[in-house]
Amino acid sequence: MPSSQLALAVEQIRFARSYTLGLASDVDPADWFRMPGGVTHVAWQLGHLAMAEYRLALERIRGRRPEDDALIDAAFLRRFGPDAPSPDARLYPSAAEIRAVLDRVHEQTLRELPHLSDDALGEPPARPHKIAKNKLASLLWCGQHEMLHAGQIGLLRRLLGLPPQW
Repeated sequence: MPSSQLALAVEQIRFARSYTLGLASDVDPADWFRMPGGVTHVAWQLGHLAMAEYRLALERIRGRRPEDDALIDAAFLRRFGPDAPSPDARLYPSAAEIRAVLDRVHEQTLRELPHLSDDALGEPPARPHKIAKNKLASLLWCGQHEMLHAGQIGLLRRLLGLPPQW
């Protein structure tokens, strides 16, 4: 059974993903690449969340593995990294592909995290991070980071003409 700290981190990751998917659920995939306001789009937000969950909850916890390419490949990681989103949808995978990567990474995260030991939580992450100084902090930041981007998806919903969900 995972420690209470690990259980809290996993629950935050689950909650954040559920909240994010709720916000994105009624956004037409045809609108995923629209940039109302000219800053970002839903496709980039969701792709970025897949990349970030992989980096924070898998790669920084246990390192990159060769089989990870089947979850999320290097091109996807680059495309949804810190560079500004592009309005050119041709530069991105399709909405269905983005959603598939988002789901695969999340499912793998939820499979692996329960096996993390309490001792491991205090270890430095496998890759340095400016916010997460240990593995527990990396997992907690994963959920917090997702909520930050969920807020951006919520704003995009309104700019696309969708009603608020609250």
